[in-house]
Amino acid sequence: QVQLVESGGGLVQAGDSLRLSCAASGRTFSNYAMGWFRQAPGKGREFVATIYWSTGSTYYADSVKGRFTISRDNAKNTVYLQMNSLKPEDTAVYYCALGPRVRGFSAVVSSYDYWGQGTQVTVSS
Repeated sequence: QVQLVESGGGLVQAGDSLRLSCAASGRTFSNYAMGWFRQAPGKGREFVATIYWSTGSTYYADSVKGRFTISRDNAKNTVYLQMNSLKPEDTAVYYCALGPRVRGFSAVVSSYDYWGQGTQVTVSS
């Protein structure tokens, strides 16, 4: 099995920055993607960003492009989401996910088999 543990959420003001972390442990895979998704109250889970572990290739949702950066630390098996210029509409529970079946990138929730417990990000105006 795979365990994903997120951290770094919190309450910030519009324009501030936050960095989320997600540490992976347990079963290992040779090729996989790790992604960040978010879910606001009353809405479905939506794609934010993804990184393909072996190449470092990244892909972002249009709503966060230029403001958010996904990165990885191979030695720590950790993926990060640096969030700058936060907006109230970024308020959501943020989830990290691991997709061993993904090749390249995927923005589809069902492509990811393992999920963290989520961390709350609240941006006040």
